[in-house]
Amino acid sequence: MPTAPQTTDELYEALQANQRRPYGRTRTVTAEELVDAAERFEETLPLVRALLELQEAYTYGSEPRKSPVVFARLLTLFDEQPDVFDENLRHLVFWRFKWVAAALRALPEIPLTSLRQWLTEMRERYEKAGLGLQPYYGQAYRLAAHVGEDEALAFELWAGRTRTRLSDCEACEIGDRALYHLAAGDDERALGTWEPVLAGKESCQEEPARSIAHALLPLLRAGHTDRARESHLAGYRGCRRNPSMPGEVGRHLEFCALTGNEARGLELLAENRNLFDEVDSPLELLDFLTGVEVLLRRVEQLGHGELPAAGFPGRTWTVGGLRAEVHGRADDLAARFDARNGTTAHTDRRSTRLDRAPLLEALELTLRTRHLDEVAPAAPVVAPAARTAPDLPEPLPELIARARALDERGHPDARACWTELRTRVTARGYTHPDEPAVGPLARLRADLLADEASRLGERDDFTGAAALYEEAAGLYDDAGTPAHAALARAHALLATAEIPPRTSAPAGSGTTPQGPADGADDTPAEVAALTAAHAAMVRLHAESSGLAPYQEARLLRLRATALGLRLQASGSDGHVAAVLDEVGLLHDFATRHDVPGQIAGALILRASTFAISGDLHAAVTETDALLDRLNAHGPAWHLPRALGLRARLRLGAQDAEGAHADLGEALRLAADWPADAVDTARLHGDLAEACLRLGRPDEALRHLTRSAELNLRRGDRFDAYCAYSNAATLSLDLGRVEDCIALLDSLLAEPDVAAGEPNDRLVAQLRLTRARALRAGEDLKAATAEFLALAAESADWDDDPGSHAVIAAETAVLLAEADEFGRAREVADQALAAHARDPRHEALSNCLRELARLQARQQGADGLAGALAFLADAGRVADGARTAGYEAHGRLLDSALAYEYGRVHAYADAYEEALAALEKALALLGEPGPDSDRAGEWAECVRFAAAMEGIYLERPAPALARLDAAVSRLTALGHTDETEPLTSLADRLRDEE
Repeated sequence: MPTAPQTTDELYEALQANQRRPYGRTRTVTAEELVDAAERFEETLPLVRALLELQEAYTYGSEPRKSPVVFARLLTLFDEQPDVFDENLRHLVFWRFKWVAAALRALPEIPLTSLRQWLTEMRERYEKAGLGLQPYYGQAYRLAAHVGEDEALAFELWAGRTRTRLSDCEACEIGDRALYHLAAGDDERALGTWEPVLAGKESCQEEPARSIAHALLPLLRAGHTDRARESHLAGYRGCRRNPSMPGEVGRHLEFCALTGNEARGLELLAENRNLFDEVDSPLELLDFLTGVEVLLRRVEQLGHGELPAAGFPGRTWTVGGLRAEVHGRADDLAARFDARNGTTAHTDRRSTRLDRAPLLEALELTLRTRHLDEVAPAAPVVAPAARTAPDLPEPLPELIARARALDERGHPDARACWTELRTRVTARGYTHPDEPAVGPLARLRADLLADEASRLGERDDFTGAAALYEEAAGLYDDAGTPAHAALARAHALLATAEIPPRTSAPAGSGTTPQGPADGADDTPAEVAALTAAHAAMVRLHAESSGLAPYQEARLLRLRATALGLRLQASGSDGHVAAVLDEVGLLHDFATRHDVPGQIAGALILRASTFAISGDLHAAVTETDALLDRLNAHGPAWHLPRALGLRARLRLGAQDAEGAHADLGEALRLAADWPADAVDTARLHGDLAEACLRLGRPDEALRHLTRSAELNLRRGDRFDAYCAYSNAATLSLDLGRVEDCIALLDSLLAEPDVAAGEPNDRLVAQLRLTRARALRAGEDLKAATAEFLALAAESADWDDDPGSHAVIAAETAVLLAEADEFGRAREVADQALAAHARDPRHEALSNCLRELARLQARQQGADGLAGALAFLADAGRVADGARTAGYEAHGRLLDSALAYEYGRVHAYADAYEEALAALEKALALLGEPGPDSDRAGEWAECVRFAAAMEGIYLERPAPALARLDAAVSRLTALGHTDETEPLTSLADRLRDEE
């Protein structure tokens, strides 16, 4: 809650705003804060309204243990001060008796006698108040149905009575009646009873989502498959990730399991992993876990028990492992309820669900059917099932011949042949064929080393690649194949030149390191290394004889690549011509000798050269020509990369739609080839960027995780962790906090990550994102601990003090939120010292202003001096930014600082000073224009200033003049949304005149 309500009207406005939030922890915590605020007022009514909101948040946030406690406070106030409760509040109090009854049923530790005693008190209260007893009998029926005894009698006593104002809504009562018939085994009557709700004629907050979830299987059994499918798609949207409806989510999972949609079920389970942690109702959790177990048991029966599954936080799960965990927990819950109730109803109902056989072999639920054999696709445009591996010849000589023939063409299937050969050669008892066509063992070992070196190079392990290429060259010499040796040495030259200096990428800026940093001092050395490598390759080329056309073309390709990398490293226009000249040599040679793969390679290099030099038009033209040639003449395996190149060019030209289309087609074509050969991981990564630019963050998230999965499969763990890190950050931006935490927990548990092996700053970035996620998830204790640890470690980053400044500043804010202002001041001083060495103007300014706000809000006038000290520091940061010519990406630092001076003085009851500061903020902002992106900030300053002037300084006339002028200006400029709070405040001031 940004600002604690200062008046009862502000409290009521805050209560209304909170009621607009979805149920969950944010709403619940805000409701708790509003109760605290309400207790500061002398009147009882604000507290009553705040307690009502808090009980609602607990009830629909699945925290049944807390709901009765809040209601007890309400009931005490109702008994002691009945005059405070008007007719509406009185109605709410009697309504909430039902909520408490439901909460007590959901807790197995509450004795059955206590539940019945509560119903007795409800009846006595209703009778004393002259209220009809139908709601009481409704709760009595629900208890009987829960226990599993005397259900028919309880149903008749309830269903036969006339409804009252305190009865549940029509939709809820229809649902209860239908569930009674369903439990009796009468699907037809249940569906008939449900019809008004399923048809949308009756609805409420929980309906029709609640009834749809229970009606899915009866619809299938009745043969209404299309309606079941439609109901699933519509109903699931109404309950997903909703902590007050976990049982309904579980029934959608069960529906997927029993209709051949197990893969979709796992995806929905992943989407709802928050329910494992957020549901505090044992009864709801039992219902949810039973549905989860139905799904997991089915997946395991189909032989996929080792698939990953989303489950309880804090670890990663397989289907089999999670099923066992869920089974134990759910069995325990059912047993606890049955022990409390003295029946076996919950165990029996659970067994019935678990033993149910699939109802359909396959029901197409979505336009894109998914199967367990597939790795979860990343987006609607991705490729279908993974490509089948090529058939490999059994006789060893034929396999060797095929591998070499495919390798000469650059065909992707050569990889599979080399992999099989590596397995056979390293097996115990291997005997090398004594055939002239095969050649000596030394040559085969050299071939395998060259293949392995190529794979290392693709993973940016240039040191390893260079060593293996050199070793291969020596074996080729031993085998009497000097042409192969020359080509291996050329590869070694390029790999050696690509070995980067070992530096760490900074953490804390919100971006993920993409590899060892290339500082300004390193660029000349890299350029020199590539220049020398090219010269050595030219000499090697001149000295080599007997090169086959494909070998000479490949050597020319390496020469051109070296110069292309030099251009990329230097960015110098003076290096463009040399690249194009080498590319021309390659293209002419490959065309003359009909080497299709190298013709395509030359065209790709030419297009890339134009792109690096900034000539996007020429790059696109070349890429279009390349695609035309590939479509006409092949080789087909170059098409995905060429489409990926054009997509990146289109992204550079701000054509995200075109890039998205190209990448979708590239992924479709990539399915025909091994993922490594066409760099499918990069295609997914690029498609994630296109999706983000198109405003499709959820689709982008799927592509990022898919890219990471593919990188992990090919052993490129650094790039995989970078992609996962970006996915975690995006998850957090999307508000999917639990997804973010679960992902990062699984990454940080990896042995190499825990040891900091991929990159110490990458690991720090993962931990920083996790700490931010913990804070967003309101686990402030864990977040503070992680931030403190990171702040201590980053203090030693002498090469990156800026990241330490950001981490320390965020740590200080967390400490302030815990009222530890002394420690917050110390850590903030560390942040300022690091900022002085490596400025982070905006991050520091934002945190310092927040520290000031927190201290003033929580300590009032007593905290004013400390708050003003933080603002003075923020002022010096803003001065430094102005001197450096820094432009903030968010709010202007000076105007934001003036606004915070206003808010801090308001907390300290220094209203004249607050108004003066707000006037300064308005002057710094200037009046908005028609296209101003600061209209909202300007309007908020006007509102705050008018509140100071009209309410706290009791000068309504100038305040109204200020508001009316602002509303007129904003309306004239078309900023109508920004006028609402101003109009509301003006109406309030006029009412009080």
